[in-house]
Amino acid sequence: MTFRRALGASLIGAALVAPLTLSSAVQAANQDPSADAVVMHYADMALAVYGDSLSSANTLHEAVKALIAKPSKETLKQAREAWIAARVPYQQSEAFRFGNSVVDDWEGRVNAWPLDEGLIDYVNTDSYGIESYENPFYTANIIANPSLTISGQTVDASTITPELIQQLHEIDGIEANVASGYHAIEFLLWGQDLNGTEPGAGERPHTDFDSQNCTGDNCERRAQYLESATRLLITDLEEMVANWQAGGAARAELEAKSAAEGLASITTGMGSLAYGELGGERTKLGLMLHDPEEEHDCFSDNTNWSHYYDAKGIQNVYLGQYTRIDGSQIQGPSLSDLVAAADAELDKKMRAQLDNTQAAGQAMVDSAAQGAPFDVMIAPGNSEGGQLVQNFVNSLVAQTGVTEEVIAKLNLGEVAIEGSDSLDNPTAVGAE
Repeated sequence: MTFRRALGASLIGAALVAPLTLSSAVQAANQDPSADAVVMHYADMALAVYGDSLSSANTLHEAVKALIAKPSKETLKQAREAWIAARVPYQQSEAFRFGNSVVDDWEGRVNAWPLDEGLIDYVNTDSYGIESYENPFYTANIIANPSLTISGQTVDASTITPELIQQLHEIDGIEANVASGYHAIEFLLWGQDLNGTEPGAGERPHTDFDSQNCTGDNCERRAQYLESATRLLITDLEEMVANWQAGGAARAELEAKSAAEGLASITTGMGSLAYGELGGERTKLGLMLHDPEEEHDCFSDNTNWSHYYDAKGIQNVYLGQYTRIDGSQIQGPSLSDLVAAADAELDKKMRAQLDNTQAAGQAMVDSAAQGAPFDVMIAPGNSEGGQLVQNFVNSLVAQTGVTEEVIAKLNLGEVAIEGSDSLDNPTAVGAE
C-alpha cells in the first residue's frame, strides 16, 4: 500500500533524434536561467534518456535473435549482457515518472514487478507452489498452452505474438500477471533464481531455446515469446520517445503547465522515486521481510545496479546533465542553477546529499561484485549487508527531506510525494 505525503504541514518529517550535446532550451552563459528554460531542458533530457533506452532495446533484440538462431552458452551470455546494458539508460529514466502522468500511466507495461512467473513458463513448484488464492493464472504457463480460458472465453495462444502478450499483460486486473516488459524478458533469459538469500542468479540453460536439443519443453514457443516480448518492448519505448518529441503527449502536458507547475513536476518525480518507490517499495520492504522475491531484478541479481541508476537518474535531473550511451554529454539549465541563485548553501546541501546517495548505492554495487548481491545483503542475520542496504535507504530519506526544502525555497506550493508503508507505517507491513 502506498499513499501520498503532501508537503506543507511538515517539510522534513513526513523517430530518434540525433545525440544532443546541449539543451534546445536557452543555454550557455546565463548563470541564472529562467524556470521555463529549466523545464524545457528537462524535457530534452527525457527525450534523450528514452532515446537511449530504445537504442539499447534494439541492441537487445539483435542479441535475442542471435540466441534463437544459434542457441549456445555464448549467445545466451551475450543476450543477458545486452539486457543488463539496456537497464542502464532505462533506470535513469524513472526520475521522469510520478510528476508526468503520461509516463506513469505507461510505465507498468515495461517495468512492472514483481511478477508471478508461472504465468509465462515452467517453474520449480517446490519453491513456487502450484496455485495462488489471489491469482487463478499463477501457473497458467502461456508457453506450454496454445489456448487459455479467461473469464469464460477461449483465447487463441497458438502463436505467441506481441499482440497476444499485450492482451495477456495483467489479465483479470491482477498486477502480478506481468506478461510484458523488462522483467518478463529477464525471467526468460535467466529463469528462476532458486538460491534464496544465498549467492547465485537464475541458471536457465541455453538448451531451453534449442529445438534440436530441447530442455524444459516447448523450446520453439519459448523462443517465440522471448522475441515477441522484446519486440513489444521496442514498440512501447518508441511510443515514449514520440511522447517527448515536439508535439508529443508528455512534452505537451509539460508545456501546458506554468513554470512553477513544471518545476513541481520535476520535484515530484525526484521525491517520489527517492522516497516511496526506491527507498520504500524497492529497498526497505525487502530488507524488512528478508525476502528475495521483493528485489527488483530478482532473476538476474542486477538489483544493485538498478538501484544505483535509479538514484543516478534523480541526480541527473537536479543537475540538468546526462551521459548518453555513446559517451556524449548533455548539460543545460538546471534545477540546481535555480536553487543556487535563491540559496547557494541549499544547493550545496542538495548536491552533497545526492553524492551521499550515490556513494551508498556504490557500496551495494561493490558488495555484489564481491559475491554478496542485494538478495544476500537482505538475508536474516546478515547485519553487515543489511546495514549497507539501510544506509542507502537512510540517504534516500534524507535526500527527500532536502528535496522538500528545495520545494519550499522555490515556492512551488503543495507537492505530493509518494509514500510507502515500509517507511511511514512499518507495523502495517505483512499485516494483511
